[in-house]
Amino acid sequence: MTQPHGDAPDTPAGRPNDLVVLLDADLSPIGTADKFAVHGAETPLHLAFSCYVFDDRGRLLATRRALSKATWPGVWTNSCCGHPGPGENGEQAVRRRVREELGIALHGVDQVLPNFRYRARSAEGVVENEFCPVYTALTNDTPDPDPSEIAEWQWVSWSSFVALAGAAPWAISPWAAEQVPLLEAEGVLARSHV
Repeated sequence: MTQPHGDAPDTPAGRPNDLVVLLDADLSPIGTADKFAVHGAETPLHLAFSCYVFDDRGRLLATRRALSKATWPGVWTNSCCGHPGPGENGEQAVRRRVREELGIALHGVDQVLPNFRYRARSAEGVVENEFCPVYTALTNDTPDPDPSEIAEWQWVSWSSFVALAGAAPWAISPWAAEQVPLLEAEGVLARSHV
């Protein structure tokens, strides 16, 4: 098991460390590990999710990662990412984490890329190695983000986010840069019921 990275985990002081679900090569659960201890130079494959939240005007909620994040600090990305806990299904995890990070409730949660998987190394040397199903969801709420998670947020047109991912993929998180063209090919805006 890898050692924790950095001096300060990317969660508020006092919050218990979450467990991530470790996966084998066939994507079967093989155990759990502390979220912070597992992320390092040789991160094992584990379960995650990404979510793209839209409003009733079809705009995407883009977020900028807090500057205190251990990896990709200050980088713009999709609405929310996280890890399902042991025994928690993907939709439950999406709803929980969006509420914790963004202070909003969701409806119309839909899994749109069930088999997305990626591996990326941050400038800090930390590897993300995730089987990461991708969801879309709708909200009528105004975000009230946790500042330890989200530095900024903005409602943006889907087409502008797609254009950014195509023209400057280095300007957003590596997972979003990979996911956006796949979501566009799937017709994500039509499927999000907006």
